[in-house]
Amino acid sequence: MTRITRREALTGTAAAGLVTMAGFSFWPGQSAAQDQELTVEDVLFDPANPVMGNKDGDVTIVEFFDYQCPYCKANHPILKDVVENDGNVRLVMKDWPIFGAPSILAAQLALGASSLGQYKTASDALMETEGRLSKELIHDTLTLADLDVSALEKAYEDSREKWDGLMARNSRQATLLGLQGTPAFIIGKTIYPGSMSDEALRDAIAKART
Repeated sequence: MTRITRREALTGTAAAGLVTMAGFSFWPGQSAAQDQELTVEDVLFDPANPVMGNKDGDVTIVEFFDYQCPYCKANHPILKDVVENDGNVRLVMKDWPIFGAPSILAAQLALGASSLGQYKTASDALMETEGRLSKELIHDTLTLADLDVSALEKAYEDSREKWDGLMARNSRQATLLGLQGTPAFIIGKTIYPGSMSDEALRDAIAKART
């Protein structure tokens, strides 16, 4: 099983299968987390994580994101178009609510929607909001997307251990990979911090296929 350590991600070790880094770097300094290990499977194939795009795609894009992150929201239509036009990409959206209580609530309700087969509808609606979120805005947005907020709340609570566990793993992975903000992408086995243009996404997908 391929293993990834944060030290290896930092140095871009050439060993087969390791996560490397692309673009600019804003990795933190050394810490005890460097010696903890992640596998590629942990990050790309967590069975609890909702998957969009082609679930059998030959390339996986992982995005660590927050529903209050303006860069995540601005980048989302570009990401969706690239995934849709390619047709052979798995898109794994890793809820990483780092901007406070509204972010956590939005993630909880979106994951509740996943239990009902409605994650994409909920996630896309929340990504279309502007500015900071509030409980009222989150509820109104999901209602306007024809989602039953009470049903989403119940679905989340019914599977709370699963969804809280997923968000905890997402947070741990972000820490071990040295991520310091959203959005952050992993395409194939390469880390791309920050927003990505249409061209950058397509180039990264092509690189992952080589």
